[in-house]
Amino acid sequence: MNYRNIVASLFILSASMGSPAGGFAQQPGGQTPAYPIRLITLDPGHFHAALVQKSMYPEIDPVVHVYAPDGPELTAHLDLIEKYNTRSQNPAAWKEEVYKEPDFLTRMLRDRAGNVVVIAGNNRKKIDYISQCIDSGYHVLADKPMVIRPDDFKRLQAAFARAKKNKVILYDIMTERYQITTILQRALAGSPAVFGSLQKGTEENPAVTKESVHHFFKYVSGKPLTRPDWYFDVEQEGEGIVDVTTHLVDLIQWECFPDIPLDYRKDIRMLSARRWPTLLTPGQFKLSTGENGYPAFLQKYVSDTLLTVYANGEMNYTLKGIHARVSVKWNFQAPEGSGDTHFSMMRGTLANLVIRQGREQQYKPVLYVEPVRAAGPAASPGSGAASDYKAYETVLQQEIDRLQSQYPGLGLKKVAQGWEVVIPEKYSLDHEATFAEVTKKYLRYVREGQMPAWEEPAMLTKYYTTMKALEMAKAHSKKP
Repeated sequence: MNYRNIVASLFILSASMGSPAGGFAQQPGGQTPAYPIRLITLDPGHFHAALVQKSMYPEIDPVVHVYAPDGPELTAHLDLIEKYNTRSQNPAAWKEEVYKEPDFLTRMLRDRAGNVVVIAGNNRKKIDYISQCIDSGYHVLADKPMVIRPDDFKRLQAAFARAKKNKVILYDIMTERYQITTILQRALAGSPAVFGSLQKGTEENPAVTKESVHHFFKYVSGKPLTRPDWYFDVEQEGEGIVDVTTHLVDLIQWECFPDIPLDYRKDIRMLSARRWPTLLTPGQFKLSTGENGYPAFLQKYVSDTLLTVYANGEMNYTLKGIHARVSVKWNFQAPEGSGDTHFSMMRGTLANLVIRQGREQQYKPVLYVEPVRAAGPAASPGSGAASDYKAYETVLQQEIDRLQSQYPGLGLKKVAQGWEVVIPEKYSLDHEATFAEVTKKYLRYVREGQMPAWEEPAMLTKYYTTMKALEMAKAHSKKP
């Protein structure tokens, strides 16, 4: 495939699309550059940086410049890229140009070897990296979370303001928006005939619930994931209540108020929040990191040889008056045959839309429609309840038929509490595959020179929510 010819036909360049580093600058003589996007990877301490490159993109130059300190994290990143380049099916063709001297950040800003910087690593450093890249006129695609400390929220606000001034795009990687069960949950919630309207809920019985369970030890691209030792330091990685919850808070906003600009100053009210630790043994720490002992910076979290990691958290809040609950839990390793899990419920006046991912679902996400007014399948024939149920089923089937124009093959299967939405396997993406979808969306934003009006307010509202939750959880844990 001739990527240069494809890209030349896809892009119309504009001098107003940013600085020479950040925009799609023309080559000498006014020629269109063959690859408008040139990636830079900055200090890749998390495997998400490599997942952006698991796929190739016609508009991205295969030559990627990496700036990072030398060490095992850089080696792990390059090993993953090499794995993608040498796989038997559809191998990638990346060429990594690596600079690994101590002045890597200064050198990156000076070299201007690309126009899009990918940042996924130590979360304590992330806002510094983001700020300097934005100030230098680079587009930034950052892994979540962008900030892990409440004091840094104002710095994130300032970074977005400067990005707008410099005409560059700052965006975080929200992979969960591309799971088909979530996409269909959002679509069905937008159908008044199926869902009704979103209930208000209460703190005890929220209208929206998002829960996830994760594991420190897992396999990525077929190999055991080795985590850096700092990953277990909440001052560097962030507590669980501000890390994975970023995805869950984002989904609540994205599903409940699609395409609506939010204002965190008016729309968020934090009601309660709590945090609790996961305790790891020295053997578990070694299995996850490869290290024989705890480093000095983790010793303050160690008691009786057990490492305390505040990886778990829960928050209850309202978004535009709707009660929501978010919780995240980290175990060390999933039971055999299982993995990370996700639970999501949206409560409507006509039906609840529920995603379950447990043993019964073989640890794969499954979407259910559970009517709250019509009777269930057990209603006796000829009864008014059975008639209501049949009428509702007809309406639901009509909505599924409508969605088949986008997703051919969708179906319904009766279950005890309502219906399972039967989704062909071809629409299901694993965690790794969703990174390509996020990257494609981001590239479109960069190409167009702007994001939809709701995206930036959504990111600010999301991080305001997690920062307020952390503040409240810490205050709560200090009480006698």
